[in-house]
Amino acid sequence: MTTRLLLLTLLGIIPVMLMPGFTSALIVAGIIVLLALVDFFLTPPPRLASLQRTPGPMVRLGDPTHSTLTVVNDSPRRLRLAVRDAWSPSAGAKSTRSRLDLAPEENTQVVTQLLPVRRGALHGDKVTIRSRSVVGLIARQKSFDVPAIVRVLPPFISRRELPSKTQKLRELDGRSAVMIRGMGTEFDSLRDYVDGDDVRSIDWRASARAQDLVVKTWRPERDRRVVIVVDSSRLAARRCGDGTVFDAALESALLLTALASGAGDRVDVVVADARIRAIASSHRSKDPVHDLSVALTTVHPELYDADWEQISSTVLATSRQHALVVLVTALDEGSVSDEILPVLPTLLARHRVVLASVEDPGLRELAARRDGTDEIFTAAAAESELLTSKSLQTRLRGASVQSVEAGPDDLPGALADLYINLKATGKL
Repeated sequence: MTTRLLLLTLLGIIPVMLMPGFTSALIVAGIIVLLALVDFFLTPPPRLASLQRTPGPMVRLGDPTHSTLTVVNDSPRRLRLAVRDAWSPSAGAKSTRSRLDLAPEENTQVVTQLLPVRRGALHGDKVTIRSRSVVGLIARQKSFDVPAIVRVLPPFISRRELPSKTQKLRELDGRSAVMIRGMGTEFDSLRDYVDGDDVRSIDWRASARAQDLVVKTWRPERDRRVVIVVDSSRLAARRCGDGTVFDAALESALLLTALASGAGDRVDVVVADARIRAIASSHRSKDPVHDLSVALTTVHPELYDADWEQISSTVLATSRQHALVVLVTALDEGSVSDEILPVLPTLLARHRVVLASVEDPGLRELAARRDGTDEIFTAAAAESELLTSKSLQTRLRGASVQSVEAGPDDLPGALADLYINLKATGKL
């Protein structure tokens, strides 16, 4: 029933008041019901309209996108429609309602602007159509399932740090060659000897030809292997800053992938918890960061413990040659002691291992508040967590594993700096 039918019913009260009685009321009610029934049969059914959704291009979280709903009048009758193009709340749909007047065989498009607030594959909800006639006393309504998915990629906020990190790598690569020879370096060029150079770098044959001392210079090797393991277990689901630990881990993986692939290294990313959730590689990829973002779009943390034995086997199968293995996981005492440390010897026998973890910025804030009794106890608990993290880092160093811990906004840059330092010292 529409507002017009309600107004008609209110107008019907007037003759009933002028001629009170059961008969007059029955006549007025009969007329209104008759008009409503006639209007119901005059109203075209909503199924006469054909619907198709066309989602807009995939975007990164925080960027706007859209969805186009095409409405086609396949009937010989004129359609007067009210359309609601509904989406899930996380899609951020605006102005989902519109009115259409379609002539026979006419079609039109309704564009719904979207501003997603959540990463992943966002599904469109039902499309509801309400049809009415010229009189408009009765409307016929029906909801339709019109499948559509808008893919929202990780935001990659840390890409603003990429130019500065890339510049540091360029200074290492050829423009400022590594002077110390070591594993992970290759011959670059010859130059004249200067005071302070390592005498072991002197090329005696070249010096004899030039009749002056000549030394070799070295640069980081290209086409090295980097394997990034992102923990998607229950430890990654906890809130940290404005997002989750998993969000910060994705940012770190994306920045390191962009940096390492730009330096000529091959990057493989493994996302796992109790099972392997996703595997992406920069090998034969024109845009490794985009491909990795697409692969991680639908991956979210699950409330399971990570199976580090399976993860270790996957890493060994992914790269059989020497590689830098970056484990992006939490510095949890139980997880590190009982699950990660036992599998480290297997990984260290073939690879160099680095552990990166997200530090909760709220811990240091809680540790600094000591005004009242309750805050003192809370500060003691926070200090205990911080000391536990430092103790675990010490144990990892004893096992020849470098570790880096930083806040969710700082971890991508800190991990990139560690990669650059390994490149500079020829340890990659």
